[in-house]
Amino acid sequence: MYSNYQYKNTKISYRSSGKGRVVVLLHGFLENLTMWSPIEAELSQRYRVISIDLLGHGGSGNLGYVHTMEDQAQMINGVLKHLRLRKYILIGHSMGGYISLAFAELFPDAVKGICLMNSTAEPDTKEKKINRDRAIENVKHNFKTFIRIAIPNLFAEENKVIFNEEIEAITDEALQLSPQGIIAALEGMKIRKDRRKVLKRHPSQKLLIIGKKDPVLDRQSLIKQAKNSHIKFIELPDGHMSHIENATALKQVLKDFVKTCN
Repeated sequence: MYSNYQYKNTKISYRSSGKGRVVVLLHGFLENLTMWSPIEAELSQRYRVISIDLLGHGGSGNLGYVHTMEDQAQMINGVLKHLRLRKYILIGHSMGGYISLAFAELFPDAVKGICLMNSTAEPDTKEKKINRDRAIENVKHNFKTFIRIAIPNLFAEENKVIFNEEIEAITDEALQLSPQGIIAALEGMKIRKDRRKVLKRHPSQKLLIIGKKDPVLDRQSLIKQAKNSHIKFIELPDGHMSHIENATALKQVLKDFVKTCN
């Protein structure tokens, strides 16, 4: 069941289920909270699970031309304070992982665990920033074509056929987004900070989930981040969309991780 919260005169959509230790699920770029539905069903049997539509995504509105990772983190803090919750385990997919680290930097004492799922603590490279600018121009020109190209490219090559129905469903949902929300997220990701020190120094339990065939992130860079920070990492066999491409394995990995966050 969806609920709404007013944040800076902007509607924020979220979902809350279960009781116990609080797990906050943060989706990625062009996604919405429904990506977590199968995982919510599992985790809410033992925990309080909060999933939130990020600014400019799903049922949540836009604040401005840029949604920084800090803007998103402040909004999430507003929702959690509204629910009178104090300590959280954060699980973030892709952009949701960037936001999880921003949240941990802003509110370090509130975070008991951080899971970066197909995500990184590194900032955009110069090349990636150039690609973000190109993407922004493409969205301005024809955002529907941008979405139809972007979504399949998140999957391992062979999975584009295997998960064709899922790709079509995600694409249909993403086509409901406003160009403003898409651009604001791209601008925010482009200027995000290097948070490798946050990942390394935050005292909570931490986990990196890496897709061996992730077409978006550099596998060796992620492994290096984990090893340099003495953080546990788990590799799954496929692409950037582990919740679809490796759904069964991911559920078990996340259940095991949440157990370790005291």
